[in-house]
Amino acid sequence: MDAGAVDLGILLLRAGTGVTVAAHGYGKFFTGGRIAGTARWFESMGMRPGRAHAVAAASTEVGAGLALAFGLLTPVAGAAVVALMVVAAWTVHRRNGFFIVKSGWEYNLVLALIAVSVATAGPGRWSLDHALAIADTLDATVGLALAAGGGLAAGTAYLAVFYRPPPPDPMTAEGLDTPSPS
Repeated sequence: MDAGAVDLGILLLRAGTGVTVAAHGYGKFFTGGRIAGTARWFESMGMRPGRAHAVAAASTEVGAGLALAFGLLTPVAGAAVVALMVVAAWTVHRRNGFFIVKSGWEYNLVLALIAVSVATAGPGRWSLDHALAIADTLDATVGLALAAGGGLAAGTAYLAVFYRPPPPDPMTAEGLDTPSPS
C-alpha cells in the first residue's frame, strides 16, 4: 500500500476526531450555558463540585482533541480521549442503551476506538510526533497499551473517585424501575 495514502488516511482520521473532541470542550467554555451551565449539569448527574469537573472536562477535551488532531503525544492524547469517553458513556449514556439515536453510548465507543486505533497505528508522517522524532520511539503495543489501558484506567479511576449519582426519585417511573447503584 502507498505510504502517502496511509499517512493521509491517518491524518484525516486523527484530525477529524481530534477537532470534534476539541469542539466539545470549546462548546463547554464558550457556547450555550458555558462553564456555569455545564457545572450545573455535572452537579445534577453527581459530578461534584460541578465547576471543577466542567473545567476539567472542557480543558481535557480541548487539549487532548488538539493534541490528537496534530499528532502530538498521540498515545497520551488517545488515553485522554478514551478516559473522557468512558466517563461520558457511564454518567450520561449507559442507561439509554447502545444506539446514539436514543442517546446511547455508541458515539462514545466510536471516538474511543478511533483514538486507540490511531495510537496503535501511530500518528503518521504528517504529525508533530513524527517531526519531533517521538513517533519513532513508540511501537504499536506501547501505543495500544497507553491509549486503551491508560484511558480505561484513568476513566474508571475518575468515576470511582468523583462520581456520586443522586438517588433515584421514588415518585418517578425511573425511581420505580431503576435498581439502586451498588
